[in-house]
Amino acid sequence: MSKHYDIAAFVWPSYHPDPRAKIFWPLGIGEWETVMKNAPKFEGHEQPRFPLWGYVNEADPYVMEMQIEAAVDHGVNTFIYDWYWYDGMPFLEGCLNDGFLKAKNSNKMKFYLMWANHDVNLAWDKRNADDAFTHKNTSLIWKGSLDRQEFEIIADRWIKNYFSHPSYYQINGKPVLMIYDLNSFIRGLGGVDQAKSALEWFRERTIKAGFKGIELQLSMRRDSGKSLSGVPGDNVGTQKDVVEKLKFDSLTHYQFCHFTNVDRDYNEIMLDVEKDWNTIASLYAAIAYYPHVSVGWDSSPRTFGVKGSIVKNNTPANFESALRRAKAFVDAHPEQAPLITVNSWNEWTETSYLEPCTKYGYGYLDAVKNVFVPR
Repeated sequence: MSKHYDIAAFVWPSYHPDPRAKIFWPLGIGEWETVMKNAPKFEGHEQPRFPLWGYVNEADPYVMEMQIEAAVDHGVNTFIYDWYWYDGMPFLEGCLNDGFLKAKNSNKMKFYLMWANHDVNLAWDKRNADDAFTHKNTSLIWKGSLDRQEFEIIADRWIKNYFSHPSYYQINGKPVLMIYDLNSFIRGLGGVDQAKSALEWFRERTIKAGFKGIELQLSMRRDSGKSLSGVPGDNVGTQKDVVEKLKFDSLTHYQFCHFTNVDRDYNEIMLDVEKDWNTIASLYAAIAYYPHVSVGWDSSPRTFGVKGSIVKNNTPANFESALRRAKAFVDAHPEQAPLITVNSWNEWTETSYLEPCTKYGYGYLDAVKNVFVPR
């Protein structure tokens, strides 16, 4: 019998109508508006990339049924939904609530949430993104940090609306909840001790709801050794200190650009990425690290002229090689869940996607299939 692997792709849930999103994308079709305007920024730039499936409404369950079939057929069996909450209400929930959860075949895959608790400035808005990326205008639109009262509101929402769903991804009977921004989480609650208290309450709340607990997962950054708390008077501050004090159960990454230089060749990047996997696994010996593989990185579709870091040579063949390295890492850690996180299912404006495109067709999805779907 072939071994099972959980291949979990992050979902950027912005490709559907959301009234609150019109401040960024006034046409009312989500960030497809940015993708449609994509163009090369310099000679030799490997843009634009357009979706073969077209500019679909991902809050439509019929669209999501098609995507689920394609994902599962190619070995992607879990979606990690970026989940947002700003100004006392959810943002971009339609893709999950109206698309995935209402799809007739949603039982074919699992899903879980990554609380994307970062601040929002003008970087999402192509009309103003150049100024945001060059720090000429970093005007804050929404704060990602929340106080204890609001944290309890969203935690109850997670438990009630998502954890109890039969397709929600669990590890050892515990629903998985990933936190994106550790610093923002601590800052909103007022410090590391206050964050610890909130998480203890969250775990107890989840147990009372009938689960074995919560699998608290962190989207890591490179550990600089500097304080991550940002709260005056906090003595516990480095990433490792905070992870251990808050009793995170597992670790992964969201994007290569969060922990290594991505302005170079993909194969060169992977040499450092694989080293980091093993370094983290050794440093956090008592906490599971699940390997992360990014398809690529180039955020220029969101800008008019700014040229940032760009991954080179991230062909489907090289991506497949990276997946094989991740598979070997999982095989070397049989005591852990067989989980690999991938950025991403549909990050078209960061050029890191599995969905079929005009450049490589189904190449990235076929790469997943070649590694993880038995022939």
